[in-house]
Amino acid sequence: MTDTPLVTAELPGSGGALRRAPEDFRVDEVPAYLPSGAGPHLYVRVEKRGRTTRDALRALARALGVPERDAGYAGLKDKDAVTTQWLSFPVARDPDPRALESDGLRVLEMSRHANKLRAGHVRANRFQLAVRGGDLARAQGAAAALAARGLANFFGPQRFGTEGRNAAVGRALLLGDGSPEARRAARDRFMRRLSISAYQALLFNRWLAERMADGLFATAIAGDVLKKLDTGGLFNCADPAVDGPRVERFEISPAGPMFGHKLRAAEGEALGREERLLAAEGITLQDFARGGGEAEGTRRAARLRVDVSLAPLDDGYLATFELPKGSYATVVMRELMKAEAELPEADED
Repeated sequence: MTDTPLVTAELPGSGGALRRAPEDFRVDEVPAYLPSGAGPHLYVRVEKRGRTTRDALRALARALGVPERDAGYAGLKDKDAVTTQWLSFPVARDPDPRALESDGLRVLEMSRHANKLRAGHVRANRFQLAVRGGDLARAQGAAAALAARGLANFFGPQRFGTEGRNAAVGRALLLGDGSPEARRAARDRFMRRLSISAYQALLFNRWLAERMADGLFATAIAGDVLKKLDTGGLFNCADPAVDGPRVERFEISPAGPMFGHKLRAAEGEALGREERLLAAEGITLQDFARGGGEAEGTRRAARLRVDVSLAPLDDGYLATFELPKGSYATVVMRELMKAEAELPEADED
């Protein structure tokens, strides 16, 4: 994370510390849809504190007598935080909500729906983060610049595991490396998916860092795959003079590669940049076929609009903002606080 460039690098950071207590880091999942009220799947909206999403899912599945593999969730949420999200379970009868609660886990509401909740069925995440000891005025300056320039949509360090091991294992899996870690991950579907995704994220971060270093963060170049920020639609840039102003207005964004064997191809200059990145890494798109369905590839917006609301606290400030699914609050907070700040590692979505 620390080797990714900042959009607001020339501005002083607020300093301070995040997550002195779980209550300092609140995340509310914004669902892609609400349960209809009828159907075979019980939807439970929970608030958890000091527990991972998988912990909560496992505890509720056990209480409901449901195999964990049949339970559903839209996204993973932080452990060292207070978070809310929907989970789903295929049970015929509505239980007593109190019977589902345990230490650090509270039931907020229940409903029903026709389908299991699937990973990715989330629109956004809303964050309320307390920065203890942070300078509010400095944070305001960085937040204003970020709103004007856009957020570089890097993956946070949480994605890569301790010392980046997840990404290293993902690369080994794709290259057919027979290391013990790769063999273990190959036998565990969750770890296989996590490791390959971490490696894809690492390559995306490198692609975005190179764009920023070359002054191409808020521009379109010939052959770019561009993403419509309102609908998610993709198209290739035929004329940078036409698409460049749309990038500046946050209508569209260059869509960087989450490399895979079915990745939508860039063209021209943009394709050349991606091919050079893969060559430097010693891997090809064909190698991603070893990852099967976990490595088909997709495109991720490189630049997002983010509006951070700031309010004073007795010993710092409170930052409130919303990000689309898969984007990292710690990336925003690093822009506000800068490298000297205490930024935690966690299991963010």
